[in-house]
Amino acid sequence: MNKNICVYCSSSNYLNEKFYKLAYELGEKIAKNGDSLIYGGSNCGMMGKVAQGVINNGGKVTGIIPKAIIEKGVVNPQASNVIISNDMNDRKQMMEEKADIFIALPGSFGTMDEIFQVIVTKQLSYHKKAVIFMDIDDYYKPLFEMMENFYKYGFAREYNRELYYIANNVDEAINYWNNYVEKEFAFKY
Repeated sequence: MNKNICVYCSSSNYLNEKFYKLAYELGEKIAKNGDSLIYGGSNCGMMGKVAQGVINNGGKVTGIIPKAIIEKGVVNPQASNVIISNDMNDRKQMMEEKADIFIALPGSFGTMDEIFQVIVTKQLSYHKKAVIFMDIDDYYKPLFEMMENFYKYGFAREYNRELYYIANNVDEAINYWNNYVEKEFAFKY
């Protein structure tokens, strides 16, 4: 069954080549898996590479991009569909509504904002969708160590670990989302 895979990632053009290769590989395998991409709509950085991987392999790409960013001329002209949002909050809401699966590739402030929003909305039972961190070369290791403090000090309970999955490569992520079964998350106070 075709799924809409929402990928959050960096739009920087100044990264190590391994990050662009990871993004392209994910895009390629999204298309070959028969799935579609929902992403930030840019042709820059990892965003551009994940979209290119999908496009080059016959897949469908939907970019959701705020007006303020589209005016900078970085919208991907090859996207199957481009949706212009009013602002970043509107964009995040549209992405959350259209996606079946959420993946965070390496990124910075925007990626963290987006992936944590879908974790929190899953925690509050607004959705039951899979949330995946794609870790490469321990990029997210410091974040996961910080998250361990959430559990250690009681800011998050052990069952919150079920809100997200950590994949170390693209095939592991695809296997997870292909076998993912939505279930109600039982938030407890």
